[in-house]
Amino acid sequence: MLNEFGTVFIYLVVGLGILAFTLALSWLLQHKNPTDLKLETYECGEPVEGPSWIQFNPRFYIIALIFLIFDVEVVFMFPWAVVYQKLGIFAFVEMVIFIVILLFGLIYAWKKGDLNWVKPKVKYAHGRYANLGE
Repeated sequence: MLNEFGTVFIYLVVGLGILAFTLALSWLLQHKNPTDLKLETYECGEPVEGPSWIQFNPRFYIIALIFLIFDVEVVFMFPWAVVYQKLGIFAFVEMVIFIVILLFGLIYAWKKGDLNWVKPKVKYAHGRYANLGE
């Protein structure tokens, strides 16, 4: 048992040594010549528009999360559908429960208005507008 840990320790030491050597070599050989062009944000050849630190709309994340939830649902349904006849009625009931739980989540997001891309504006008493759900 000690021999097995010794082998792992030797691999760990050799790997860390290679890592330290590579980092030291890259630090010694790098060009330390930052210019404005090198420090500029790169956007795949497109001209830069505005600062790189902007606040994204949270709707992007909400839509992405809802997509992921239903994408995972489909990933679970494919293997289930392949072996459906062998699993029987119990597996069918489990899949119906799984789909109903996800449908409740979809209905909740829908009623909350998270699936609306343009949120309705509410006018307050002092005349200012605010977006709902943000």
